[in-house]
Amino acid sequence: MTIPWRCGLFALSLIVLAPAVWHVIVALPAFGNPTEQYGAAVNLLLPGARHVTNMVAAVNFDVRGFDTLGEECMLVCAVTGTVVLLRGTRGENMSEGAGRLPGRAIVGRSDATVLVCRAAATLTLLFGVYMALHGMLTPGGGFQGGAIAGSSLMLLYLGEGYEAWRRIVRGRMLGALEGGGAFLFVAAAAVPLLLGHSSLENILPYGAPKDLFSGGLTVIVNFAVGLSVAGSFGLLLLEFMEETRSAASDSMPGEED
Repeated sequence: MTIPWRCGLFALSLIVLAPAVWHVIVALPAFGNPTEQYGAAVNLLLPGARHVTNMVAAVNFDVRGFDTLGEECMLVCAVTGTVVLLRGTRGENMSEGAGRLPGRAIVGRSDATVLVCRAAATLTLLFGVYMALHGMLTPGGGFQGGAIAGSSLMLLYLGEGYEAWRRIVRGRMLGALEGGGAFLFVAAAAVPLLLGHSSLENILPYGAPKDLFSGGLTVIVNFAVGLSVAGSFGLLLLEFMEETRSAASDSMPGEED
């Protein structure tokens, strides 16, 4: 598509969307106007109705759960688009070696660096799992826990180097986590429909308040988001790291970055 066509479509989009945007702007409350009524209603109703103590997670996975499903699909589409663009330019081969700058000295990792990174990666992964599992009870949830768990892969790379890191981190495994989590979220929304209920309507026992698995169906949705986000962040990290590689002929045998 040529630049004039792009500019024309952009101008047309502005014309179509401008009235809606203006309508939303004038409907906003005045600056400084108190808006705590919604928060007060959530804090009053949801603990007893859903047996959860983390109101942010209750809003995300129950009150506006269908919106959260759309956001999760947007994340999957964004990661998929990134993978398609990067692999389309680089190719599917993931066996290339570490890139090197001419004349740059190769400095090995100290034992202390390896030890600290291994410990930090393990603790970060466990903390991410903890955040995801306690999403119905304490601040956190599937998205936060998944992001933390995915970030642990970077610490693993810093300690082990690229060659060892790539033997551990597999793109298909991360893709399965991302797609499997998204599928589980969709299934949680679809199964109630098949049973004659509304989408994402709770069909499970709520459990005891302050219990790890309280919240009914929101526990499943929270778990699904954690899996999908962890896989998404891991895939992005994998693709970005692959962009730093160079052809095998440009790397010295046995070199590792």
